[in-house]
Amino acid sequence: MNQTQILVIGRHPEILQTVIRLVNNNPAWNATGCITDEEAISAFKTQEFALVLLGGGIEEQSEQDLCAYFRANKPDIKIVQHYGGGSGLLSAEIYEALR
Repeated sequence: MNQTQILVIGRHPEILQTVIRLVNNNPAWNATGCITDEEAISAFKTQEFALVLLGGGIEEQSEQDLCAYFRANKPDIKIVQHYGGGSGLLSAEIYEALR
């Protein structure tokens, strides 16, 4: 079974690691975490992501620029904003986006 690749972007290292761990608790998903816009764009260029998960702390302009880049390079990419709320909400947001 192929895992669904998920790019997780967040500005806070500890929170990012927690979100990655929660995503990776589902054996069908594999998360790659990035803190900077540059890391996220580099990862997006080299891996085939089905979903981008935007965490808290990303500046509005960065979020707009990242979304524009992702959609320009992969128009069908799913992008979800996740600002917290626990693992149940996180899983629900991912499942909903991947439907």
